[in-house]
Amino acid sequence: MSEHIATPRTTAVILAGGTGQRVGLSIPKQLLKIAGKAVIEHTLTTFEHADSVDDIIVLMAPGYVPDVEKIVAKAGFTKVSRVIEGGSTRNETTERAISALGEGLAEGEDRNVLFHDAVRPLLSQRVIDDCVAALDRYQAVDVAIPSADTIIVTRTHGEDGEFITDVPDRSRLRRGQTPQAFKLSTIRRAYEVAAGDPNFQATDDCSVVLKYLPDVPIHVVAGDEYNMKVTQPVDVFIADKLFQLASSAAPAQAGDEAYRELLAGKTVVVFGGSYGIGKDIADLAESFGATSYALGRSTTGTHVENPEEVEAALSKAYAETGRVDYVINTAGVLRIGKLAETDNATIEEALKVNYLAPVQIARASYKYLAESKGQLLLYTSSSYTRGRAEYSLYSSTKAAMVNLTQALSDEWAGDGIRVNCINPERTATPMRTKAFGEEPAGSLLSSEAVARASLDVLVSELTGHVIDVRQLDPTAGASSASGFEQALASVLDRQESV
Repeated sequence: MSEHIATPRTTAVILAGGTGQRVGLSIPKQLLKIAGKAVIEHTLTTFEHADSVDDIIVLMAPGYVPDVEKIVAKAGFTKVSRVIEGGSTRNETTERAISALGEGLAEGEDRNVLFHDAVRPLLSQRVIDDCVAALDRYQAVDVAIPSADTIIVTRTHGEDGEFITDVPDRSRLRRGQTPQAFKLSTIRRAYEVAAGDPNFQATDDCSVVLKYLPDVPIHVVAGDEYNMKVTQPVDVFIADKLFQLASSAAPAQAGDEAYRELLAGKTVVVFGGSYGIGKDIADLAESFGATSYALGRSTTGTHVENPEEVEAALSKAYAETGRVDYVINTAGVLRIGKLAETDNATIEEALKVNYLAPVQIARASYKYLAESKGQLLLYTSSSYTRGRAEYSLYSSTKAAMVNLTQALSDEWAGDGIRVNCINPERTATPMRTKAFGEEPAGSLLSSEAVARASLDVLVSELTGHVIDVRQLDPTAGASSASGFEQALASVLDRQESV
């Protein structure tokens, strides 16, 4: 009978020793806020959600350990086991990590280690998983992408400046990223050998293995362009914009039995539920055992722009069922035209229905959702990524929904309330038909498909996400691309969708 070999634990080591001098900061760049959170918090979130990672150690710049400990405590990161002060050099910081990782290990026990730059906050789960999987076969793993630029080798000649001495074959050149992954025993041995070199100095860990353990092959895992390192002022701007535009795919279809288990006995309140997506969500949730309140101007006389009517609707649902678990707002108006030619009444209507109403719905829902640990679900449009002519009111209010979602998801996280936003591709709804007339069959998403994807988001643990629902998906239209790939797709598709 073969002996079972236990899978080694995998630890992510977040290297956060940078000072931020290159971006002109008085604090370490990993504490700089991007998209409302410190860079290191985005990075830690990625590893916290990585199924292939068991625990996390942070090596922080001297003097700033308490700052990271506060971030960890506030965010509730359960995988972060230690925050340690880093060394004065990259070498010393890695050596401190290796020492900490070795504590408590039994004789002959090994573990997987992923060293990752704290200032690479856009790392994907795919890269993490590929690194861990590669450690099943290899002792050392790097992450790299092809170089799109021609690389030149130069030499300085006094006051005359630099001159090219060589142009390497670009097809063989790669741009290194992190994480860099190792068996702990391997990276420890490499540093032990390096310690005997009086001139030892390294800026990354794979180079230490390459130089001091030349017989150990270093496997290369494909990185991605979004795994950028925030080192220059322009990087801060780019990363912030990528987070602002990033979207997610809808969670996998749960299946009817799972829906019944998750929705039975829950209360769903849908504003804009007279017809279209809102009515489909209410009907679908009710079919799985939820109590649905589909509210709308033409059916229940509920005007979303009236705060008193919104509060009355929520109060009634709570009084009758004893709870409010999900609040959804699909209400909206689409007014097309040049702003200079738009009258005040139209402007006021668009702002009241498309912006002020969701704000009032969110405010009125808070106390109910805090009690149930529920979710607020809002809706945007792909035009939120960039306004265009004759859609100024609609596009700007839909951009506001994304910002409202991101802000409230942070603001309400401590209360256990989830907040998400659905971004459907062009959808066959009465509002769209009224604006554009009949369109070719098959060119639009069905409102039922968007409702099904919305239900998937409601029963998930997601919060703070913009969820793309696209016609490309054979089930409900959800794209399987990564969030940042979808951000790019949204920008490219904005001319096509409203």
